[in-house]
Amino acid sequence: MEGCRRQRKSVLHREQKEKELAESNVIAIERSELHIRSHFSVYINFLQPCYLKDWEMHVQFKVHGSGKKNLHGDGIAVWYTKDRLHPGPVFSNNAHFHGLAVFIDTYSNDDSTDRSFPFISAMVNNGTVSYDHGKDGRSSELGGCSADIRNRDFETYLAIRYSRGRLTVMVDVDDKNEWKECIDIGGVRLPTGYFFGASAATGDLSDNHDIISMKLYQLMVDHTQEEENLDWTKIEPSVSFFRSPKDNIDDPTGNFRGTALTGWKVFLLLLCALLGIIVCAVVGAVVFQKRQERNKRFY
Repeated sequence: MEGCRRQRKSVLHREQKEKELAESNVIAIERSELHIRSHFSVYINFLQPCYLKDWEMHVQFKVHGSGKKNLHGDGIAVWYTKDRLHPGPVFSNNAHFHGLAVFIDTYSNDDSTDRSFPFISAMVNNGTVSYDHGKDGRSSELGGCSADIRNRDFETYLAIRYSRGRLTVMVDVDDKNEWKECIDIGGVRLPTGYFFGASAATGDLSDNHDIISMKLYQLMVDHTQEEENLDWTKIEPSVSFFRSPKDNIDDPTGNFRGTALTGWKVFLLLLCALLGIIVCAVVGAVVFQKRQERNKRFY
């Protein structure tokens, strides 16, 4: 068991941060090794659910193999889900999961993409969205970054932090002993009482996926009395977006275009149009009045 202390706003050095997190109240550590090769799907589960409101997970992993020129796959996923992991099509887990998934995708299934792989992305699901494997999950991702993590001569690390509704994903994959931000997004709602886990999968190609350790820390954060009174186990996984990821469709350039407008979007458009008309009317009235005053001077 190790400890943790109050979260700081910015800490770059990975070892320094781990030391700070471990200086006081230890919450949980799970150390395990997951090794997978061709044509296999493997997953590991934490035995107990997590009831921490604010937490940070550190994953030490290694992806390696003999495949060259993208002839390898598929990758690793780290999960925080309502149920323990079960065999399925999304990196060896169920496609319609409830909770959070962070994918370390080493193989591009979309020939039209201009992304550089391996690519790390995150997804929050309430069981209604299906991960689109053919598009590498682009229609449902919250964000991501490319990361050169294969066949490195040193260990690679991933950090996932959830605190006060903000999800941050960081990596240390350059042997510089410092975290580099990959994803940072607010408005994320995750319940307590879910299970952490990890999985890895390969398809027709082969690779080795080693999870060396997973360490979970509590972040000591003050919450309002209203937040403390909430039943955090009843929170529905969600993200506050002006445009929901599941309402987006990929175009060939990699950008999103909206689907059909929903009712509240139509309302906002009408409201903006009405405000525009009012502003134009006011400006027009002022201009008309000034012209009238100018004309009176000639009489």
